[in-house]
Amino acid sequence: MTLTSSVTQAPVGEHNLAVLAEQWLDRVGDYEMLLFEGTGHTSGQILDRARRAAGGLRRMGVEAGDRVVVLTMNTPEVFVSYHALWRAGAVVTPVIFLQTPPELRHILEDSGAVAAVVSPELVPLIGAAAQGLDLQVIVAGEVPDGVDAIPFMQLERAEPLPIEPRGDDDLAALLYTGGTTGRAKGVMLSHHSLWEAGSGLAVVAESMDTSRLLLPLPLSHVYGLNVLVAGLHSKRQQVSVMQRWFDPKGWLELVQEHRIDNSPVVPSMLQMLLDQPYADYDLSSLRTFGSGGAPLLPALREKVEKALGVAILEGYGCTESSSVVTASTPAASKAGSVGKPAPHAEVAILDPTGRPLPVGEEGEICVRGAGVMMGYWNEPELTAKTIVDGWLHTGDVGRLDEDGFLYVVDRVKDLIIRGGFNVYPRDVEDALLAHPAVTAAAVVGKPDEKSGEEVVALVSLRPGASADPEELMEFAKGRLARYKYPREVRIVDAVPVTSVGKTDRKAVRVMVRSLES
Repeated sequence: MTLTSSVTQAPVGEHNLAVLAEQWLDRVGDYEMLLFEGTGHTSGQILDRARRAAGGLRRMGVEAGDRVVVLTMNTPEVFVSYHALWRAGAVVTPVIFLQTPPELRHILEDSGAVAAVVSPELVPLIGAAAQGLDLQVIVAGEVPDGVDAIPFMQLERAEPLPIEPRGDDDLAALLYTGGTTGRAKGVMLSHHSLWEAGSGLAVVAESMDTSRLLLPLPLSHVYGLNVLVAGLHSKRQQVSVMQRWFDPKGWLELVQEHRIDNSPVVPSMLQMLLDQPYADYDLSSLRTFGSGGAPLLPALREKVEKALGVAILEGYGCTESSSVVTASTPAASKAGSVGKPAPHAEVAILDPTGRPLPVGEEGEICVRGAGVMMGYWNEPELTAKTIVDGWLHTGDVGRLDEDGFLYVVDRVKDLIIRGGFNVYPRDVEDALLAHPAVTAAAVVGKPDEKSGEEVVALVSLRPGASADPEELMEFAKGRLARYKYPREVRIVDAVPVTSVGKTDRKAVRVMVRSLES
C-alpha cells in the first residue's frame, strides 16, 4: 500500500513541525526508515499512525496548547506521539524515565500536563507521581490489569486529524532541565526554534554523507529530539536503527548486523564502548561519531579514535538553545574544538559586563539566533537574567579562535577558585583520565580555610586496574600547574552521572561530603 501526505490547507506557520513532517514524506517517499528490535517501520506508516493518533488525542479532549508528557523508553511510539501531538497543536513534554516520583510530580504539576503517554513498565511510576492529579494516562503497549488508562492503539482508531494551525512562535516542546543545580525548570521551545535547530544539524549530517544511523540517545532529551527533527529536513532516504536504551554490547551487535556508518552519542557512551571487547565485532562500516550533550575530554577522544579508527565530530548546544549551536564536520574540525556555529546560530564570548572578548580570551559562551528558547516556563525573572539583549547566557566558559572554532572550557558555576586562582574541573579531569588505570573522573571544590576552596577528585578505575590516591595525585601534579592539581583523590566504584551521561556534580559534592563523615 502506498501512503501519501495530507497537508492541511489551513493557514499554519512557515516552520510548523507537523507540516515539515508531511513535506519530508513527500520528498523522500514511503520507505523503511526505522528498525527497532527486529521490526521495520516505514515513513508512511509512522505518519499515518500519527495522523490517526492526533484524531484520537482530539477526541479525548487534548486541545491546541495543552501539554502532554511523553514518558517512555525509545520505541516507535515516541516518533508517533511527537508527530501526533504537533499535528494536534499540543506541546510535547518529554521526560526521561529515570525520574523519581517526586521529580516527575514536579514536572506534572509545573507543566499542567493534561495527559501522559507512558510505557507499560512505567505505569507504576506515573501512578505514584500523579496521585490526586487530573491526568489522563495513555499506555503505549498493553495496559496492565486494574489500571485505568487508554491504550495507545485506541487513539489510532480515530479518523486522521488535519494539521492544527500553529504559528512559528507557538510552543512546540516543553523540556525540563536535568536539575543537577536545582529543581528542574521547563524550557519553552517554539516550532520555529526546533525547526531551525533541526535544519542546522541536517546541514552537518549531509556533510557526513552517511545513510545508516544507530540511535542510542534518549528521544526524551533535547539532543535526541534534535536528531529526530533533523531527520525531517533530510533530502534523501536514511535508515535509523534505534535502541530502547543504550546498551554497549547491543550497540556493537547492531553496528555489525546493520552495517551502521554513523551514531550520535554522549561521551559516557564512548567510554562504555571502550570497556567492551570491541575487537570481537566487525565495525568496519562505522565512519563517524557525533558527540554532544557533555564535554568530550581530549584523552577519551584520542583513545576512541585510536581504538576504533572512527572520526569523532564534536558539537555543542544546550536545552535552552534547542540543542545544536556549533558542530564539527569532516571538512572543518579541530582537535579539542566543538566546531563552528551552525547556520542558524551566532556565538559570542562575553565578559561579566556583557562586553565581547577578543579572540582567544575565555569568557561566557553566549548564543543568539532562532534556536534560542522562548524562556523558562513560569519563570519570567530567571528568563530575563538568562536572555539579555537577545543573547542566551549559557553558563559555560569558552573561547573562539581566529578561524571561528569554539572551545568549551567548563561551566561558570563549576569554577573552583583556589587561593585566588581559577581552576576548571575539566582541566583536572582530563589530566586524571590520561592515567591508564582511570576510566572516569569528577572534580569539585570544597570549602577550605587556607585556600578558600580545595580541589577534590572522585575517580573510578578500569576493571582489573589498580592505582592508589597518592599515585594519581602525583600523576596529575606532573600535568597541571601547581595550583590546579587535586589535593584529595578518592577512588569510588562509579562516578555519579545524570541520565544523559553528564557528570552529576551535585551528586559528586554529596558523595564527597558523605565520604568525609
